[in-house]
Amino acid sequence: MDFITQFPLSSNFDSILVVVDRFSKMAILIPTYSTITALDLAQIFINHVYSKHGLPISIVSDRGSLFCSSFWTQLFQQLKISRDLSTAFHPETDGQTERPGDKVWLASKNIKITRPTKKLSERWLVPFEVLKKIGSHAYHLKLPQQWKSALPVFHVSLLEPVKQSTILNQHQFPPPLVIMEEQEEWEVAQALDSKIKR
Repeated sequence: MDFITQFPLSSNFDSILVVVDRFSKMAILIPTYSTITALDLAQIFINHVYSKHGLPISIVSDRGSLFCSSFWTQLFQQLKISRDLSTAFHPETDGQTERPGDKVWLASKNIKITRPTKKLSERWLVPFEVLKKIGSHAYHLKLPQQWKSALPVFHVSLLEPVKQSTILNQHQFPPPLVIMEEQEEWEVAQALDSKIKR
């Protein structure tokens, strides 16, 4: 939850309150004023967010005076909502930003793969480790030695974070990597089933 401010006046509004649902990624854009008080903000929150989507478990916002006011602190305590305040230049607070050491899947749509048809190739390639973030929309990945000619920087639209299993003590390991003729291949252990079409 944050404000976008300093817009030209439109229907007497000069700011937008942005509320993003971390699960569905749906954004709620609410026109407001730059001179809004904490009490007004609470009323807007109740009218536009709580009434339509219910009470959130936690809210991530910056350390603006409105979000740190004693009114909001009391409101959060009464409603039992966790408040996560971000710090300047650290967008990781929202839990949606990849950090060095995280694993991500890489989309195969821009990578030449030696398959007879693109339809048979994997949509997402082996999880790669994030080395560092480049700007706000790209990441530097640790690529295998066979890809030394490829640029290791990829746009976020080509990456998908590897999600950890929510089931306790369940681990899914990727199949072992086999290198044949300087190309990565997966070794088939066994055929589980077959069907003869007549």
